Amino acid sequence: MVSASVWGESTTDFGVTVLACYTAPMIDVVSGIEAVRKRPGMYVGDVTDGSGLHYLIEEAANNALAEAWAGHCKNIQITLNADCSATVRDDGRGIPTQTWRDEPIPQMVMTQLHCSGKFDHETGAKPKELQGVGVVVVNALSERLELRIWRDATEHCMRFRRGRLDVPLKIVGETRQRGTELTFSPDPEIFGSIQFDSNRIERRLRSLSHLRLGAIISLVDRRPESPRKTTLEI
Repeated sequence: MVSASVWGESTTDFGVTVLACYTAPMIDVVSGIEAVRKRPGMYVGDVTDGSGLHYLIEEAANNALAEAWAGHCKNIQITLNADCSATVRDDGRGIPTQTWRDEPIPQMVMTQLHCSGKFDHETGAKPKELQGVGVVVVNALSERLELRIWRDATEHCMRFRRGRLDVPLKIVGETRQRGTELTFSPDPEIFGSIQFDSNRIERRLRSLSHLRLGAIISLVDRRPESPRKTTLEI
């Protein structure tokens, strides 16, 4: 049984007070970067036990691994930097830099959920191990992020702060390289710890060996307390 009160509330037989008036202004709608930052656990997992933190590496690496799966990338390097940031670089085709729907494609990829590249592959759909939420969650949950793209003989760069555009996409030079590099600093306002575990990352990479991507992956730890380099063929 529920009884109404003059204050727009009601009380059940169990003594629980609930709002009797549930109207449109009470609906809380969040999307995109704001949604990820407000409820990070829904997108990356626990942000206190390290699983969510390491999921950022997984999402950042998935883009490079998908390029390898599609036959366009042979070398991937994951670097744990001394300032607690991480860098993932590949020699794939590079994210397209054109504008689509009045927005640079790299900006769309970094700021919109469910925005990713399509891959045509004779073996079928992209492996489930390489499917995730998207690199947008890495951007959303990073204090700082820098994206570099080498494509069509041109180097592009753009920067973000806590998911928001800081420096728009711009040409910074000419190049003979190709590929994509993502450097990000996990946000200490989100994560209980921003210290990556290189052993944990290595175990995850080794678990992908059955995919036979034909890529060489280098895991480089440049932190002074634990310098190391591990090379894997996946």
